[in-house]
Amino acid sequence: MRTLIVEDDSISRRVLESSLSPYGECQIAVNGKQAIEAFSAARKEGQRFDLICMDIMMPEMDGQEALKHIRSLEENAGVLPSDATKVIMTTALADFEDVITAIEGDCNGYLLKPIKKEKLLAELKSLQLIS
Repeated sequence: MRTLIVEDDSISRRVLESSLSPYGECQIAVNGKQAIEAFSAARKEGQRFDLICMDIMMPEMDGQEALKHIRSLEENAGVLPSDATKVIMTTALADFEDVITAIEGDCNGYLLKPIKKEKLLAELKSLQLIS
């Protein structure tokens, strides 16, 4: 499983990376702009990410905006929604509006920080990324 971890907080990055690295390669981006660059670069190299874990609130470009760009890139490339990269949004905010916006942006899951490994792995199983 190839994962892109998009997180500006170093502790959250480490937690996600330590939980996800046993399942495959993890790449790091610290904001939405870097996430789009990493996503685009992977596609140009004929690769893809199976999973993106993306924080909502980040500098330069937030996760909601980055998700819109990523979904647009997939749509323009002819990727069917069923084959799209799975995206789990993460946030410290338990704001109902953030949840609705993330779902409308076609995220596949939503986790509140601090991220608990058990909840993350349960989400991966529900997305059929791990067994």
